[in-house]
Amino acid sequence: MFALVDKSNNSITRLLKGNKAITLGDIQYPRAIYTLWSEAERNAINIYTITIDDSEIKNEKWYINTDITYSFDGTNATGSYDTATAKAHADANATDDDGVDLDPVVVIEGLKTKLIRTVKVQAADELARTDWYITRNAEKSTAIPSAITTHRDLVRSRQAAMETSITNASDTPALETLYTYTEDSDGVVSRPLALIPTLE
Repeated sequence: MFALVDKSNNSITRLLKGNKAITLGDIQYPRAIYTLWSEAERNAINIYTITIDDSEIKNEKWYINTDITYSFDGTNATGSYDTATAKAHADANATDDDGVDLDPVVVIEGLKTKLIRTVKVQAADELARTDWYITRNAEKSTAIPSAITTHRDLVRSRQAAMETSITNASDTPALETLYTYTEDSDGVVSRPLALIPTLE
């Protein structure tokens, strides 16, 4: 991406994608200036390549990123982002412009509530795969294989442990850490928050 700048006040007057010809004053320049001209040649007609600084961009699952801001300092055209804001990790009451809770109370769900709901769904889906053993036992008194009972117990205990870990996370970065996969020296990839076990 490129910027047409006004050097008299160090401002960007137009953003350019570099895919169209451009007319400056009485001169029309072909789109080839973006690919065939050197940076110095483009700078001579006040067109600068924009350098993007995305160091403040964070994972949108956990953070709200700002819009990009473009600037020109007399030498360089840049595009940058302000500090990302962590999404709320806990539930909160919606408020009016004065900060007073809405009446009736409207609860805005935080990340913890949403993540715990997902864990519950994952566990329920896994248990549903073996529910037919339970139904058959109830209807026909057919014994439930011990491996199935063990697996179902493990699903429930893992679900409880995962929900506790999420509940105990102190803030959004702590939640992000629970879900961040790493690879150990043996090449095993895992995350601090375990997964709901699946039946092999």
